[in-house]
Amino acid sequence: MLFHTWPFLVFMLVVLPVYFTLRRTPLWIPWLLAASYFFYAWWNPYYLLLVVYSTALDYLLVTLMDRCPAKQPRQGRSSPVGGSGGQAHFSAATTDGSLTAAGRKMSQTPMRPSDSLLRAAFAVSLLLSEALAVAAIFGPADLRPTLIAFCALVGLMAVGAWLANRRVWLFVSIVNNLALLLFFKYARFVVENLNQVLAWLHSSLRIADPSGLMPRGWEYILPVGISFFTFQSMSYTIDFYLGKIPRERNFLRFATFVCFFPQLMAGPIERAKQMLPQFQRAPAFRLENLTDGASLFLVGLFKKVALANYLALFVDRVYDNPANFGATPLVLATVAFAWQIFFDFSGYTDMARGIARMLGFHLVLNFNNPYLASGLGEFWQRWHISLSTWFRDYVYIPLGGNRRGAAMVYRNLLIVFLVSGIWHGSAWTFAIWGLLHAAGVMLTRELERSKFYRDRVPLLLKQAWVFLYACFAWIFFRASSLSDALLIVRRIFSAAWTSPQIPALMIAMVGLIWLYQWLYESRFRNLLAYSPVRVALAASMILYLGLCSSGGQAFIYFQF
Repeated sequence: MLFHTWPFLVFMLVVLPVYFTLRRTPLWIPWLLAASYFFYAWWNPYYLLLVVYSTALDYLLVTLMDRCPAKQPRQGRSSPVGGSGGQAHFSAATTDGSLTAAGRKMSQTPMRPSDSLLRAAFAVSLLLSEALAVAAIFGPADLRPTLIAFCALVGLMAVGAWLANRRVWLFVSIVNNLALLLFFKYARFVVENLNQVLAWLHSSLRIADPSGLMPRGWEYILPVGISFFTFQSMSYTIDFYLGKIPRERNFLRFATFVCFFPQLMAGPIERAKQMLPQFQRAPAFRLENLTDGASLFLVGLFKKVALANYLALFVDRVYDNPANFGATPLVLATVAFAWQIFFDFSGYTDMARGIARMLGFHLVLNFNNPYLASGLGEFWQRWHISLSTWFRDYVYIPLGGNRRGAAMVYRNLLIVFLVSGIWHGSAWTFAIWGLLHAAGVMLTRELERSKFYRDRVPLLLKQAWVFLYACFAWIFFRASSLSDALLIVRRIFSAAWTSPQIPALMIAMVGLIWLYQWLYESRFRNLLAYSPVRVALAASMILYLGLCSSGGQAFIYFQF
């Protein structure tokens, strides 16, 4: 169910009045949860079971983790995000990495006999793992790998209960969430590449397609939002293990946090520390929330329908057949895509934040004018902020952060950006996109921290450099294949620069948005806050949407 379609309008016309009616009763959380589950099931009801399974398991694991004795994690220092020179939050300026050191010692005392829940967990896990082992041996051959995987997972749970070890429960949560993500998002990519290697080695052995592991009636497709709800749920278990948050004792409240429908499909990725307290009690009804939320939704709708969808018409025409175009249209299409993906994804998050605001909730800012960044490090402080900070906190810092010298910092940056690229899709082009950003951040890290770069290089020149480098990397992100990406790069630098039919409206709209963003970050920002200006902008967007709508394409980030 897309935000900019008629079914969603009907959905909101039902959800909002009932929500406000139930706000003073204990039924408001069940209603939000039911609405969120219906919202997801509209896409595919079978895969709703995947969301429920992931949610229930992580809730159970944290409940069991809470019954295990543990020493309090040591509190380390954390330097502020975005140090001098606009370095990325993955860089040395952000943290010393001590807060989440992997070597933290945890108590591993045996299970206490008086703890009935752990005893029950051990007995049930042991019996279930034995049943799964028997089913794997004597059951259908096509389900054997799945049954073996579940048998191993449940067996680990039995070990965690027997040892009363919090670290085992955390390990189970991480393995389970990553296994879901790896199977549905990357298994076919891995199998295809391994089969290519086997063919190159002239081996007759072939690995079967992972779709054969699916239950009957289930289609092997990428579940919408899986990269988001698994990361959100996994962050809850990690933060509880580290002692950053208390356990959420209400399952319905936790389930609503995991699948809150405004941000379920494509983020922003919320943290339990920020979101769960908002679900403790129903927000007070305020007309300001409705008006602010509607304004945010309108801005996001305009970005998606009027800008992203319109730019897609030109981008798709060029990138679907790059061999038919020269350097000029390829460059224009690349620049257009840079803005298309920004409008598409930031438009979705604006709509998500607007819907949440109407309900009385506050979601985190996910984009902050990234193309006005003065360095590649700063670009990643402004682009997809919730994902970037997730990788900082749960990948970069555990790897050591910036604590072990420059060589280790560069290694950690390389790993984080590679993982970030792969997170976006199961293709070599996404990995190269991540590596390009890793190379850019590593090569310019010291320069961006220098006094010369900060004070002597003109801001406009720095912003132009960042935008051009980001556009070059977007080529690999958007291209249909690695061969197409290399062809586009080759033709940009070697084909003739002709004068194509330039879509003047596209250029004008992008220019106006750039001007708006520049004004927003300049000393003239207060002009944009005047009521007449805001009303005029809103009226212009509504008029354009009514007269020049570009259709209802799906959001780009739904595929991630």
